[in-house]
Amino acid sequence: MKKTLLLMAILFSSIACKKDNQNEATKVSKEDVQAFLDDYTNDFVKLYYDSALAEWDANTKIIPGDTTNAYKVQQANEALAKFTGSSEVIDKTRKFLEYKAELDTVQVRQLNTILYAAANNPEIVSDLVKERITAENAQNEKLFGFDFKVNETSVTTGDIDKVLRESNKEDERLKYWEASKAVGVGLKDGLANLRELRNETVSALGYDDYFSYQVSDYGMTRQEMLDEMNKMVKEVWPLYRELHTWARYELAKKYNAEVPEYLPAHWLPNRWGQDWSALVNVEGLDIDGVLADKDPEWIVKEGENFYKSIGFDALPKSFYEKSSMYPLPADAPYKKNNHASAWHMDLKNDLRCLMSVEPTAEYYETIHHELGHIYYYQAYTNPNVPPLLRGGANRGYHEAIGSLLGFAAMQKPFLAGKGLVDADAEINETQNLLKEALNNIVFLPFSAGVMTEFENALYAENLPKDQFNKKWWELAKKYQGMVPPTDRGEEYCDAASKTHINNDAAQYYDYAVSYILLFQFHDHISKNILNQDPHATNYFGSKDVGTFLRGVLESGANNDWRELLKESVGTGMSAKPMLEYFEPLMPYLKEQNKGRTYTLPETL
Repeated sequence: MKKTLLLMAILFSSIACKKDNQNEATKVSKEDVQAFLDDYTNDFVKLYYDSALAEWDANTKIIPGDTTNAYKVQQANEALAKFTGSSEVIDKTRKFLEYKAELDTVQVRQLNTILYAAANNPEIVSDLVKERITAENAQNEKLFGFDFKVNETSVTTGDIDKVLRESNKEDERLKYWEASKAVGVGLKDGLANLRELRNETVSALGYDDYFSYQVSDYGMTRQEMLDEMNKMVKEVWPLYRELHTWARYELAKKYNAEVPEYLPAHWLPNRWGQDWSALVNVEGLDIDGVLADKDPEWIVKEGENFYKSIGFDALPKSFYEKSSMYPLPADAPYKKNNHASAWHMDLKNDLRCLMSVEPTAEYYETIHHELGHIYYYQAYTNPNVPPLLRGGANRGYHEAIGSLLGFAAMQKPFLAGKGLVDADAEINETQNLLKEALNNIVFLPFSAGVMTEFENALYAENLPKDQFNKKWWELAKKYQGMVPPTDRGEEYCDAASKTHINNDAAQYYDYAVSYILLFQFHDHISKNILNQDPHATNYFGSKDVGTFLRGVLESGANNDWRELLKESVGTGMSAKPMLEYFEPLMPYLKEQNKGRTYTLPETL
């Protein structure tokens, strides 16, 4: 018996030793993980650059009927997708994350980034990924290569925007507005197809739908994001309701028409009704006239000079050599994407802008915005931020920084300091605040309401294709108080006329987040750094402002965005600074709207 017990003890001891050895063999070290991250990063950066180069060519030289660029994009994106979504990468990353408690925080962040990217391109559904990439390329070609026409004459999106901003002829406005929506007709089938492909792709790694996948990048659930967006709209709703009532009556006067119950979309100065600021011209702050005789190149340099004045480096020479920032000649044999954007091509120092700068106030603001992205890229391209974490603290941060600097560049003291307005000019402060509200407040019901709810319905609720247009206009009426000027049946797809619906899908809440963050950052800078009235600041030349911004920018995504926000401004995400900024406008609007009929409900 004793011998048997001894043998059993030896046997159990042997088995235990084997198990311990096996456990030791399966454990991973920080060195193992770092070796994997280094190898992955080297391959990823090369493939990412190849993809960016192909996408750049496809956006800057669009030749109808020429499939060369589309083929190159397809090849480059498939190679990147194959790498990021490889089963080996997914398996290794998941294994390493089982030991995340023993790894560096930076390593864990990179591993989570790898797994997030893999979900968009998993090898286990590689045929589906290829099909999605092909479909996305086709959708982009249709979108950016579309020939907009009015009375059978080709017009540009710039022509359309100019008419909607400036024309007093209602029939002309209607023609140009309808022309702006014509592009959606040919995009509807593609959008429905992309919805299926995107949803099926991310479901392979356990996501419920593409909208939920995109939201997860914030560390939030779909419902949490929807709740946050709904909260934003509710907070600004009392002011938006006043602006909506004011606009209905003022525009009815302008067009000598009866006051409408809801705003006809073609009455508004923006194709989607997301910005009404052109309804107000502030005497003494109109810089279009001053800029009219300036070269577009001068406007770009003005933007760079601002960033240099607060302590940032000059842009690399390659930025000017490789960017595409100006309109094409009228006789150019190809087209380009005119939507302003900033590109971090290689996650290092190849920085570019794509836009079509013209000497207008709108582009003066836009160049400061886009260079905000460029300087964000430049700030987090440093040894403390691995290439895989060279992004915004969250996607909204990137837009917030761009919008913040664009916003600051349009305040009177800044413009006066640049000699663009007379420092002694008397301006109507209320009208100036109204103009700002018609941009910033008006934008939130569109971004947090219409766009977010439409894409949630599209991806998470599987909105039927034969209800796309119905849903779009239901949301526009609910959140914007805006209706189409003519019947818009399901032969149309007006949502698809918005670039982001097609190629920046399920992310438009980024912009809503950015507007909230913008006012939080601006409030902090004006009150705690410049000691200036938030309504009248001048960031130019303030190295302290530059130091603050660099502290926000230089860690990229190598942080927890909530903690970074608290460290930067002392609170979590809040609309309070925005509401305080526009608070002086409410008494004016209520006085203007005395005796007028409100058609939006008091609460949502």
